[in-house]
Formats: sequence, structure tokens, C-alpha cells
Amino acid sequence: MSHRRTFLKQLGLATAATTAVGTGAGAATGTSTTDEGLNIEGGSGSEFDYPWQFIGRRSAVMAQNGMVATSHPLAAQVGIQTLQNGGNAADAAVSTAAMLNFVEPHMTSIAGDMFALTHFDGEFKALNGSGRAPAAADIDTYCERIDESEDGEPTIPAEGGLPVTIPGAVDGFHQLIDRYGTQELADVFQPTIEYARQGVPVTEYVAAQWEEAAPRVEGFDSFAETFLPDGRPPQPEEVFSNPAFADSLERIAEDGIETFYGGDLGQEIVEIVQEHDGVMELSDLENHESTWGDPISTEYRGVEVLEHPPNTQGVVALQALNLLENFDVSDDPTDPERLHRMIEAVKIAFADAYEFVTDPEAEQIPIETMLSKEYANDRVSEIGSSVGEYEPRADRQSDTVYLTVVDGDGNAVSLINSGYYPFASGLVVGGFALQNRGFSFSLDPDDANALEPGKRPFHTLVPAMLAEDGEFRGSFGVMGGDMQPQGHAQVVMNMVDSGLNPQAAIDAPRFRFMGDHEVTLETSRLPEGTVDDLRERGHDVITEEEYFVPDAGHYGGAQLIYRTEDGKLIGGSEPRRDGHAVGF
Repeated sequence: MSHRRTFLKQLGLATAATTAVGTGAGAATGTSTTDEGLNIEGGSGSEFDYPWQFIGRRSAVMAQNGMVATSHPLAAQVGIQTLQNGGNAADAAVSTAAMLNFVEPHMTSIAGDMFALTHFDGEFKALNGSGRAPAAADIDTYCERIDESEDGEPTIPAEGGLPVTIPGAVDGFHQLIDRYGTQELADVFQPTIEYARQGVPVTEYVAAQWEEAAPRVEGFDSFAETFLPDGRPPQPEEVFSNPAFADSLERIAEDGIETFYGGDLGQEIVEIVQEHDGVMELSDLENHESTWGDPISTEYRGVEVLEHPPNTQGVVALQALNLLENFDVSDDPTDPERLHRMIEAVKIAFADAYEFVTDPEAEQIPIETMLSKEYANDRVSEIGSSVGEYEPRADRQSDTVYLTVVDGDGNAVSLINSGYYPFASGLVVGGFALQNRGFSFSLDPDDANALEPGKRPFHTLVPAMLAEDGEFRGSFGVMGGDMQPQGHAQVVMNMVDSGLNPQAAIDAPRFRFMGDHEVTLETSRLPEGTVDDLRERGHDVITEEEYFVPDAGHYGGAQLIYRTEDGKLIGGSEPRRDGHAVGF
């Protein structure tokens, strides 16, 4: 079977979506009430059991006029209503993101960061809405304020004021609307403002994540007041509202983003950060701005895959695909040889990324080398029949939400937004948590990702797109820390090499490389022989049952919208979460 088959023919050969099993980890916001109903344990209003497990068989969603795919049904609904009310992909993306901030507040925050790839009028652009370290943030200052060390080395804490970097999301949303949108922030924020005031029932997935995430930060009064109504996390079905968040969105809509970046709301942020040992000043907020650039990309068997450039890890997916293009892989996603090579390619790509990827404004990154086919051809010989030890070789020249929107004109936004850890730093202002992305900085001055004043940290957040012969074909992402780029590679291969439609490509069993030789697999959905084969090759396989528990991780949350040559939209959404794709 030729690997040069066109993408459209592969979609025509798509198989039915497979059954997917999953669980996850995360939370919600403000005040909660329990509906009238039976008084059963947990406070929900029915006799339903919520096992925090998703078993779903789905078909791909199809439409012509517009489509939204994201991790929460109500957020997808808000986005599609924005399109139906005359907004375009930019307007719908921001309205969807705002709603996700309310219904999945453990996973994201307007005081976090955002990245987007955009396609408008035939042009692809990359929007970097990530924040920088405060001007007073330097290694000596931070080391003086850290009481405990890990393994004898100082480490930035994940909680409190020190890990709080400048929030970039609000400015990123503004930039997206200002450049491409047809509506105002007040218009796209309004649905979330109304929902945040009246409240929504908490889903079983969000409730389970909330319960697991809360203990880390429940000691912060501002967190407990907003996110522990009745002194505990909300249970499934309980109605949760966040009037303080609604007020914040109204302030931003009415007074402009200046209230956030230097005004009254910004002052509240600075005060709580400084109260908890942070070094942020109001001038840090005043000086923040997002930046526009161009995506990085590679061609995989005739399909162009576009990713966001550093300081994100999109290069990992592209480098892995460059390596894998050298193999004639099986079209079976469960084939052990295919999985082995994919895992090994991901390992090589991560080795380079962890060595070199940082803020390109602070340090030169050998991105051209990392993306070159010649470099991949040179390194592919390292992938043998068993596991290998990989070191970075590119020569140095000197918890998250994801959404995608495609409108009827073929304009598209691939957007990811996060506060980093679930409920971020634990500090809450105006109904939203302040991000703790600074936790990912190193205090080793020789590290590429070393803390410096005004520097952006290495970021896991990465949106993606697809093109064919220069024409937009798809917008997709797989949220979930370092699962993101390896999830991108898996979804792309499921479409290109296996001919799976967008939903089936998402449903197919996944792996997650954990580090060293450890890899976790959805073993319940793989042939026993495949798992045994990988172990024989030296992979330390962690089974789904061992890995997929509340306090562990997940296999990512994918969303994908594909646009055919004649303008039809084909969508898929994550069944391992509350994923929802909707079109009209």
C-alpha cells in the first residue's frame, strides 16, 4: 500500500470508530447548589452511579457551515452559537475558551497562557500568548526565597507567588479578536458571563479531577473561597457558579484589557503574588505583549503538519514524524513494530527538545537542524529492534484545555490555554487561578531553560494544523503535558498511515512515553502479543490499570476538524474526556 496516497482518499477508506475506554484528572469553580432530588451520598440529585470511566463508540461529526471541537459540551455549544450569530473562527475560539475557563477552571485560566495557530484568507500564522518571568525574577533572588531543596538543589515551588509568571492569555485573546475577529470581547464573553452567574452542573469527569487536584492548594484561602463551595469539591450533578469570574470578565469587557494589564484587576493580581513571596510588579503586567510569528512544519508522506515554534515543544512531533517517514510502517495502529519505532522516535525528539527548546528571544535554538530531513536521516539508524539510549545531538549554533474551530469560509483557529498545574499556583483573584508556569524554569544557570528576568519558559502547550499542497486541511491538538507532541504524531499517523477518519484516529489506542524506557499503553485495547513484544524489546510497559488512576495522568485529550477540498467539515473529539464536536 503506497504511503503517497492522497489524504482525501485515505479519509474515504476510513474505518468505523473503535471503542475507547478512559478516565482522567481535574476540577471546577465558585458556589454550588444541589438540585431537588433524592438525598444520596455525594449530594447529587439522582440515583446514577458515576464511575469516572468513559466507554464510547462514536462516528465522525459532519457539517458544512462551521464546527467546534473541544473538551466540554457546553463550551462547544457556546462556540457554535457564536458562529451562528455571525462570528467567525476567531470570535468562536475566544468565546469557547472563555467558557472552558468557567467549566474546567482546574485545567485553564485567563491568568494563564495561550498559543494559537490560525488560518485566515489562506495565510497560516502562530500567536504566542505566553507570559514572561517578572523583571525582578533572577536565580539568586529565587534561591534566597526557597526554604527547601530537592536532592540538595533549589527548585522553584509549584505553589504560591514565586512560580507565577505574567499572564498572557487575556492579551492573546484580545490579539486574536483584534486581528481577525468580527465581534468585540464583550460579545464573545457574554455567554460565559451568563453561565457563570447562573451555574452549570459539574460533569463526572470534572468532579473527579477537581477532587484529586484540590488537596495540593486547598490551604490557600483565596482558592478555598472560590473553588471549594460548602468546604469541599463539587460532586457530579451539583450546580456550580462563579459570580466573581463573571464580574472579572465584565470588567475586562467594559474597561478593556488595560484593567488586567496595569489597572485595578492587575493590581489585585500583583498584591496577592507579593503577599505570597512573589516578585511581580504592576510594570510587568503593563509591559506584557503577545507576539505573532510563523508556524514551523514538516511534510509527512505528502501531508504538511504545522506546529507552533519554540518556546513550545511542537518541534518534537515534527522531528518524530521526520524519523518515522524513513520506515514503511504497518497500517495497523496496534502493530508492535510500528509502536516500537514510534516510541523510539519520540524518545530521540524529546532528548533534543529538553536540551535545546527555550525562549528563542533569550537563546538561539538549532531549529533548522532539528527539523531537517537530513538530520532525521542521520539519526534514524539509531532506532534498532530494541530500546536505545538517546542523547541530544542537534548542534547549538551559538493539566490544559484545547479547542479548534473552523468556520464556513475555511478560516480556522487551533488554540490551547492553560494555567499549568491543576488549579495552577493555588492563588485566586477575581474567580480565576494565577498560573504557575514559572515552576518549569530551571535554577541551574547553565540550563537552556534557566530563569532570567523577562524570559519565557519552556512550554508544553502546542496547537497544530494540517495542509496539503499548501491548502488548509485540518486543525487539531492533543492536550496533556508532554503527551501533546507524541499524541500529535500518533493522530497524524492514524490518519495518514492507517486511513482512519478523524474520530477513529482519535479513538485508536495510544501510548505515552514516560521517560527512560518507561511507556504506558492502553493495554486493555491492544492484543496481548503486542504488549509482550514491546516488553521483549526492552520497553518497561506500564499497563493501563497501573497508570490510569485518579492521581496519575492520562493519554491526552484530542480534538480534530478536517476540511475536505469541497468544504465539508469532518470532526472528531476525545471520548476519554467530555469531548464534544458539533457543527451546523
